[in-house]
Amino acid sequence: MENNNEQALRQAGLSRKTNETDIKLSLNVDGSGVSELETDVPFLNHMLDLFTKHGQFDLSVQARGDIEIDDHHTVEDIGICLGQALHEALGDKKGIKRYASVFVPMDEALAQVVIDISNRPHFEYRATYPSQQVGSFSTELVQEFLWKFALEARITLHVIVHYGSNTHHMIEAVFKALGRALDEATLIDPRVKGVPSTKGVL
Repeated sequence: MENNNEQALRQAGLSRKTNETDIKLSLNVDGSGVSELETDVPFLNHMLDLFTKHGQFDLSVQARGDIEIDDHHTVEDIGICLGQALHEALGDKKGIKRYASVFVPMDEALAQVVIDISNRPHFEYRATYPSQQVGSFSTELVQEFLWKFALEARITLHVIVHYGSNTHHMIEAVFKALGRALDEATLIDPRVKGVPSTKGVL
């Protein structure tokens, strides 16, 4: 007889190859914070490492892109792949908590991430950074990454940077908060019977 209390593995892997990028990505929602990241965008590697560690996921990304133009296509396509992997890994979403709201400070900066794993993609972003660049990384790519991630994951995602004076700290707080919020929203709650929606489906 099947044990209904046995949790299916919540993981997914995929590849995406275009004329602009070549990406292989795998995600384990119920991981231990281990990342293996090989991309052409060092700052994004750093942010994804923080996301993985603080979300207690396991994430592997191998990505090559047309960075001789700029980082845009690589960052965007990694966001697409990560969102698709999360959507696939969560399956029917039975038993999840669904919602989360997390504040994370990073020294003088404070970020908030609010999530609804709703199957209704929506993204709100409130952030003004003192600098347009962190090293060679354009800060406008943070919004691009998060929007494509939310779209492909089919989640409602609100990101607010309340204040800060160091752009690196502000973005770091966002990715840490994103990891922690997703960890909370995807947790299996034994009190939840079936899908956490009066519609009966997510």
